[in-house]
Amino acid sequence: MSTTTTEDLDRAFHALADPSRRAIVVRLAEGPASVSELAAPLQLKLPSVMQHLDVLQRSGLVRSEKVGRVRTCRLEPARLRTVEEWVVHHRRTWERRLDLLGDVLDRAFPTDDEGSST
Repeated sequence: MSTTTTEDLDRAFHALADPSRRAIVVRLAEGPASVSELAAPLQLKLPSVMQHLDVLQRSGLVRSEKVGRVRTCRLEPARLRTVEEWVVHHRRTWERRLDLLGDVLDRAFPTDDEGSST
């Protein structure tokens, strides 16, 4: 994995570590939203929401644009795919390892009900 990808993942996971930022990402998965729309369910003041959005933007998970007085935010699919690929890769690795461990444990500690039709 390249240094750039590692740094991108570090920023993305840092951004997703906060429950308010995860809530923003969940809301943006439904479609673009203004900062006011994002702030409403969070019970946070606008400056706090802006700080969370700044972290999400620096991580590459969210982008925003201002038209007139309204700032609209949307998810950035490319960065989400990078995170998803990392999770899927590591999930497959751990599933294989756990399957191997299960096989070893089954051989070491066979159960009486194997092969029974109860």
